[in-house]
Amino acid sequence: MTEWNIQSRSHACQACEQPFTNKQPYHTLLAFNHHEVARQDVCEACWKAQFSEGAKDRKGFISHWVGEYQAPPAAAPEAIQKENAESVLRKLMEKNDPQYRAAAYILAVMLERKKILKVKAQLRENGVRVFVYEQPKTGDVFTIPDPELQLNQLEAVQRQVAALMEHGLETPAEPAPYIAPPEQPPLAALAGAVEEPAQ
Repeated sequence: MTEWNIQSRSHACQACEQPFTNKQPYHTLLAFNHHEVARQDVCEACWKAQFSEGAKDRKGFISHWVGEYQAPPAAAPEAIQKENAESVLRKLMEKNDPQYRAAAYILAVMLERKKILKVKAQLRENGVRVFVYEQPKTGDVFTIPDPELQLNQLEAVQRQVAALMEHGLETPAEPAPYIAPPEQPPLAALAGAVEEPAQ
């Protein structure tokens, strides 16, 4: 199964190696490569010359989109601040601990509702639905498996998310218990039932 994964946007074309300039359009391609989702960012010229013809017919193709490169801002001094949903999600993705799988999914749904993340693709691997999200400002791509939560699991996951938002990963969060699914509720019911804790 696809592991949790964050892939950052490249700062240069991965075909011609020319650095991207601020606000330059670029093309992102996602494809399966050795059972992993691989990302490739290319400039407009390389897209037209090497990739546009038959891109969707290439082996392992998942998705393609056009973005606008944002030059990274100058590094600001780090301030101590309360965790936000995106920073917690990034830490969970780095940790890749199965006990946080449902929490990562709920955080991604919250961020999607707030238009901080956008769904770029959905795929199935070994019977598991995987969402591919992009953070448009940074260009980072997140691959997050659907834990197929049931409504009777939601309260425990909400407590886990609230604890992670309040304390981060330093304090162990209460793991969401596994409950055998009686039937699958629609995703909209789950998304509507989750609210981000007040900051």
